Amino acid sequence: MDVPDEGEADPGALRRAWRRGMGEAFGTPAAVLGAGYIGFGALARDADFSLPLALFSTLTIWALPGQIAMIELQTLGTALLPLVLAVMLTSARFFPMTAALLPALRHPRWRGWHYYLVGQFVAMTGWAVAMRRCPQMRPVERLPYFLGFAVMLWLACALGTIAGFYLSHLFTERITLGLIFLNPMYFVLILTAETRTRLGITALLCGATAGPLLHLAVPQWSLILGGLLGGTAAFLLLEARRGRT
Repeated sequence: MDVPDEGEADPGALRRAWRRGMGEAFGTPAAVLGAGYIGFGALARDADFSLPLALFSTLTIWALPGQIAMIELQTLGTALLPLVLAVMLTSARFFPMTAALLPALRHPRWRGWHYYLVGQFVAMTGWAVAMRRCPQMRPVERLPYFLGFAVMLWLACALGTIAGFYLSHLFTERITLGLIFLNPMYFVLILTAETRTRLGITALLCGATAGPLLHLAVPQWSLILGGLLGGTAAFLLLEARRGRT
């Protein structure tokens, strides 16, 4: 249940919400994402990327699958336009996530540019936590809380990129890949822990079933098709159940 809005928050309350967000991100979320980006920094150096370019990609793209795709396609000599399109497709998941999150952050105090700024910081971990935490907070405090949480993760990923770049000589290929795959494993755990709705739980189960099966048939498209078919199957199952009640 949403917490009622009790008027405008004073600047001190907004700063406390910001600090609370940063404090909750500082710990396991920042450590896991930072470790993943240590792997990315090492991978970037092994692919002969410069540190400024690797760091710039983290600060602007801030989506590990897209950044890995960028490195792999650049290594293969892919032209710029297909490379950009590939990175855009890997990040398409942020559009529905942002559309779901922004209504929860809306408040008359905030202007349009505030929401555009927040939209640049939407990522899986911050989104999942905010979707659970925001209803428990005063509406005016939700945006600074989310921004504090997301900025802490963003900085951790930037520092991880720098550390991985300079420490790459210490890592074997398996260690680098292991660090990178910490992120998707953590995302799965976060989504499993934060999902509370019947639709969300059913979608996770359907996607977890469809993904591996499709990988056997069409490995190149299994991730996209698994998400599409799994989510559609979950929706149809619940609609059919509602129709019987």
